[in-house]
Amino acid sequence: MQGILYEEPSIWLFLLVTVVMGGAAAWASGKSIAQTWRPFWQVIPYMMALGFAVRFIHFALFDGHLLTLQFYLVDTVVLIVAGSLGFRYKRASQMTTQYRWLYERTGPFGWKDRATGSA
Repeated sequence: MQGILYEEPSIWLFLLVTVVMGGAAAWASGKSIAQTWRPFWQVIPYMMALGFAVRFIHFALFDGHLLTLQFYLVDTVVLIVAGSLGFRYKRASQMTTQYRWLYERTGPFGWKDRATGSA
């Protein structure tokens, strides 16, 4: 997988920077976007910008390539997934807290109508 998903000599650097550090920032950003009741599509441009920041960390700290489309896309996809999960987690909490007479929570990322039982 080295050379396809990550460029570092060890997968641990990819997991640390992209998945742990970048994923935590993406999760928090997704939750913040949902908390202000903005639409989901706004997660995408925020994660694209965060993808540049993650790529810069790879470049500055671990001698990675800064302007590589392949690794930027890999990092950004990971961030979009984490940001989307954070968005959905917060939105499920909002819907079941703000409108508890209409919706009930079905899990960490979902809710359903109280009357009909559909999502």
